[in-house]
Amino acid sequence: MKFYLAIDIGASSGRHIVGYKDGGEIKIEEVYRFKNGVVKQDGHLVWDINNLYTNVLNGIKASFEKYENIVSLAIDSWGVDYVLLNGDKEIAPCYSYRDSRTEGVTDTVHRIISFNELYSKTGIQFQPFNTIYQFYSDKLSGKLDDATDFLMLPEYLTYKLTDVKAHEYTNATTTGLVNAQTGEYDKDIINKLGLPQKLFTPLTKTGTVVGELTPLNQAYCGGNCKVMLCASHDTASAVEGIPIEGDNPYISSGTWSLLGLKVDQAITDENSRIANYSNEGGVGYTRYQKNIMGMWVVNNLKAELCPDMPFDEIINAARSSIYAGVADVNDNKFLSPDSMKAAFDSCFEDKPKTTGDYFKCAFLSLAHGYKKALQELSLNTGKTFSKLYIVGGGAKNTYLNELTEQICGITVIALPIEATAIGNLKLQMDV
Repeated sequence: MKFYLAIDIGASSGRHIVGYKDGGEIKIEEVYRFKNGVVKQDGHLVWDINNLYTNVLNGIKASFEKYENIVSLAIDSWGVDYVLLNGDKEIAPCYSYRDSRTEGVTDTVHRIISFNELYSKTGIQFQPFNTIYQFYSDKLSGKLDDATDFLMLPEYLTYKLTDVKAHEYTNATTTGLVNAQTGEYDKDIINKLGLPQKLFTPLTKTGTVVGELTPLNQAYCGGNCKVMLCASHDTASAVEGIPIEGDNPYISSGTWSLLGLKVDQAITDENSRIANYSNEGGVGYTRYQKNIMGMWVVNNLKAELCPDMPFDEIINAARSSIYAGVADVNDNKFLSPDSMKAAFDSCFEDKPKTTGDYFKCAFLSLAHGYKKALQELSLNTGKTFSKLYIVGGGAKNTYLNELTEQICGITVIALPIEATAIGNLKLQMDV
């Protein structure tokens, strides 16, 4: 039997999941799990990429110990963030998208090239942490001066495994620097911003085999296999793993809730720009979708208010609450607050009082955020929807699913499956 390894890395944890086909169905087993998270360094939020790579290697080693016949592996993670390189040396640090270093930079960029023009070219929604603004911050600080390459995080880890540098298409689209029509980095944007053209090499197609483990990594891990590029932006892999019937939207519900629809080509009109919808790369289609703050707000409330309370008790407390306040969870105040409780408090004169009130408010706010996004999605595509597919950790939240169904007036199909890992594996198996 052939086995395949999906390495799925999120902002709070990473997993190594081995998959295989059994009667046409993909079966999976989690072999290794590790913690991840931002680290504060010199007043900034950064990723510990050395720790990430060590865990990637240890998980591969654990996978080979259990399954000898692993044909291939591929890595997916969140988008936007990247590692700068000078040859084979990292230019530290690797900033997190939640770091505030791009404050003020966005306005400078938009004075050089307006967001209207950026959107018409790339179709990527405005987020203050988009790679394009991070790059311009690096230019102003001089960090780009010695850079010979940059790699998005999954491709950086792939490079560390294989010594091959590649830019995978789906993840590259999250930079805000890929032209939605050509599917390549937009030289006009890069030139106008004065970014080094040498960094922006041609994109590599999803599903490409980039190589094998280096001899040193083979010795450490106790085996060898092909190393591939899946849809390395985790949402792109997740969409590949959702068994969507008909022309219906999805939510990939994790730290972020990514709500969207598969479309044949990018939609970059004025309504889409105003609604802040994004056009990100898919496997033979475009993911027309919107970022909603997601379980980030819930998880931070839990860490602050009741870290030891079981989640089923939190759900019961929220169900029992009669609080009806609704906040705009896409407000930047929720992006990286010192206190998530204070962020919610700032939205209301009649503030939540109990733990149940805060979680009721968070769940209501998310459901209303989904409703607004679905209305925009219908308006901008001219389509109506009967079902909404929800995958990821948030799919297990039965109360949020119920609120979403009630508030959005749509049938929710909650699939508490490892959609990202399944999509990652599916793409490996199809090659």
